Formats: sequence, C-alpha cells, structure tokens
Amino acid sequence: MDPFGRSRYALGMSTQAVLLKKSGAASQRIADELSQRILDGDLAPGTRIRQEQIAEDFGVSRLPIREALRILESHGLVTLVASSGAWVSSMNLAECQETYLIRERLEPLALGQAIDNVGIETLDRLVQLTSEMENCRVVEDFVELDREFHLLSFQDAGMPTLLEMVERLWNTTQHYRRAYVQLIGPDGLADTHLEHRLLVAAIRRRDTRSAEELLAMHVRKTRMALLDHPEIFDRQK
Repeated sequence: MDPFGRSRYALGMSTQAVLLKKSGAASQRIADELSQRILDGDLAPGTRIRQEQIAEDFGVSRLPIREALRILESHGLVTLVASSGAWVSSMNLAECQETYLIRERLEPLALGQAIDNVGIETLDRLVQLTSEMENCRVVEDFVELDREFHLLSFQDAGMPTLLEMVERLWNTTQHYRRAYVQLIGPDGLADTHLEHRLLVAAIRRRDTRSAEELLAMHVRKTRMALLDHPEIFDRQK
C-alpha cells in the first residue's frame, strides 16, 4: 500500500491502462501513415511489409505494429498470412471484376439512401470537386479528388455498416483505378467529368432513381475498361 492508500494491484492496473492507451494511439498512428502510403501508391500491391523496418521508422515495439496491421487488414489494405508476414493487398483481374460487380450494387444503394439527406454544404463541395477534377492534370490529384467526391456523396446514408463495406472496396481497388487513369491520361476523362456533373444534378433534384442508375453505369464503365487492359494486373507481379 502506498502512502495515499492505493494498493499495488490498483497502481499496476492503472499503469497497464496507460500503456495500453499509448500502444493503441501508436497503433492508430502507424495504421494511418501506412494507409496513406498504400493509397498514395508508395507501397504497391504485393509489397511485403517488414515489421522490423516499421519499428525502426516509428521507434516502437512490435505490439503496436501488429495491432496496426490488423487495422489495415480490416480496411482491406493489407493481407496477413499466419506465421509468414504481411503484404499490401493485391488482386488479379477476376478478383477486381468481382469487386467492381459488388460496387455496382452497393454504391447506388448507399447513394440512394443518402440523397434526401445531402445538405447545401455537401452539394457545394461536390460541385467544387467536379470543377477541380476537370482542371486537374496530375493523375494522383485526380484519384484523390475522385475518391473524396464519391465517398462524400454517400456519407449521409445513415448506414455505417454499408459505408464501411463501400470504403473497404474502394481501398482494395485504389491501385487499379490509379493505374487505369495513368493509362488513359487526363485527356481521356471527358466522359467521367460529364458523369460527375450529371450525378450532382440528380442529387440536387433528389432524383434517386436517376442518381442510382447513373452511378451504376459509372462504376460499370470502369469495370469494362479494366477488362480491356489486363496488363494493369500483370505489372504487380
């Protein structure tokens, strides 16, 4: 018992709670940083993530690293293999096609659920994003703006489980969307820009059916385009 009447057990539990809190904060910091590196393309699909390198980069022990990797796995960004290690998630053409087919169904549902709740500020930001994308000449900037545009359009759906699923699917296909945009270049995005403006117009009218159909077509178009470019998937080998 210390002078203030606290037992050693209580002090031990308090210290443990502090350590767990610090470990949790470190895990989230590492997960956030690695997530950004993966989404930005700095870590390509299939890249092995070496825990010793992360420990050196962040100055932490293995415990928060393991938890960070589990967080990334839940977001679809990392694949963990028991007794082997962790790799940046990758997919072949068939797996990507399957993912896009799922997106064709889920994203119109999310948009349809959100459309009546989209506020003026969100609409204004969607309009701004369409303009920024049209004026964008850097592929990486376009990919980031496009991601913000679509995830923002879903955010008022009031269905957190659905939105988590949608974001996870976006995470797993991010590299392949970037590779496709790099392939066609900014000048090949004219139809995409038009589709974005049509989507915003449908959202502004609260025209759920048109918005859902437009979005399904928008996702489908990219899926079909990826079929025409299997070389995108060969590059990760």
